[in-house]
Amino acid sequence: MSPPAEAAPRPMLSVFDGVLITAGIVIGVGIFKTPSLVAGGVSSGAEFIGVWLLGGLVTLIGALCYAELAAAHPHAGGEYHFLARAFGRPLAVLFGWARGTVIQTGAIAAVAFVYGDYAQVVLPLGSAGGAIHAGIAIAAFTALNYAGSLESKRTQIVLELLTLATLAIVVLVGVLSGAKAAPPATPQAGHGAFGLAMVFVLLTYGGWNEAAYLSAELRDPQRNMVRVLVLATVAVTAIYVAVNAAFLSVFGLEGLRASKAVGADMMRLAAGDAGAVLLSLCVVVAALSTLNATIFTGARVYYAMGRDLPVLQRLGLWDGRGLNPANAILVQGAIALGLVVFGALTRGGFQAMVDYTAPVFWFFLLMVGLALFVLRRREPGRALPFRVPLYPVTPALFCATCAYMLYSSLAYTGLGALVGIAVVLAGLPLLLLSPPRTAPAE
Repeated sequence: MSPPAEAAPRPMLSVFDGVLITAGIVIGVGIFKTPSLVAGGVSSGAEFIGVWLLGGLVTLIGALCYAELAAAHPHAGGEYHFLARAFGRPLAVLFGWARGTVIQTGAIAAVAFVYGDYAQVVLPLGSAGGAIHAGIAIAAFTALNYAGSLESKRTQIVLELLTLATLAIVVLVGVLSGAKAAPPATPQAGHGAFGLAMVFVLLTYGGWNEAAYLSAELRDPQRNMVRVLVLATVAVTAIYVAVNAAFLSVFGLEGLRASKAVGADMMRLAAGDAGAVLLSLCVVVAALSTLNATIFTGARVYYAMGRDLPVLQRLGLWDGRGLNPANAILVQGAIALGLVVFGALTRGGFQAMVDYTAPVFWFFLLMVGLALFVLRRREPGRALPFRVPLYPVTPALFCATCAYMLYSSLAYTGLGALVGIAVVLAGLPLLLLSPPRTAPAE
């Protein structure tokens, strides 16, 4: 039985808003870090650009699958709702627990750690300064989102436009400055690990699936959800390919492999130390853009769980003033702050959060891909506003990619992954509180 509520999600987001929020989640700080790692796994410049194009294609395949699900079943709970309809609420509740304690909150903490590392350079706060900056950022943007969705949306537009301007500057510097880095004294050999390169590429493209949580607040989601996902994916792919082509033009493949901070190194080459400092400030803006968008979408799953489980009913309240799940936003912020403390104690905050979240994330993404097959078979007469092209090949490719990434994340992560899995298993008692296996209302 759903708890009483005075308000509910209402359509307030345009296609432009949806594209900016989705792109803001995807285009974060990864593009300033992973190109060097990707270069180490390929054998030529053409292959380097090719893996970024392939990453965009894989992301587009996933986006098309999500577009069918979100257009047919628009709901603030996003993936939670898809899993509930396909497999029943017990699995959905376990996913909601995993997303609330591992996937989304871990992602929020990871982005906050990257922001903290760069903010610490600008304003040092001692040996634990990075974690302190991370905690302050989470608290500030949780407060912003608690204040209201409109405030968060306006902030997102400003931050994302600044981020896009930063990337445009990087591309222009690479193309027009004529700067060329000297080859490294000791050439860095590639490992030829194409699969590992794709792990880093898809990590950089990560976050596109968050668009599913906008479906209940998107105007005309039956038509516009596919537009948001496709436009955001195409835009991100074009930006990533352009930025990496600029890096390759300036450094060459061997120089890319040797660089530890490729964006800052390129700006330093073209504009001296002042250029490097400017780029560091821009990375801070990019991290805050991702942080704000991730907090915005993340709390929606708590809201969906609160609507289903009486024990969590206060999370299922929608605030009519702020047009958001206010209680859920506060709980999400508290858990993310706890993970910042956990990451700080490991003395490797960002890497700890990646290890903590990756296997759990890819497992449930695989289950969402399978849900498309289940719902197609279970509801053959259902009118679908959008159908994924080339069914069943397209969703099968998506599921195969998720399975490969699940394997890779287990193979390359450490103790943090085991902690994340243990936290998910700790949510099993919630299944006893789940309603019977029935299809939830739309």
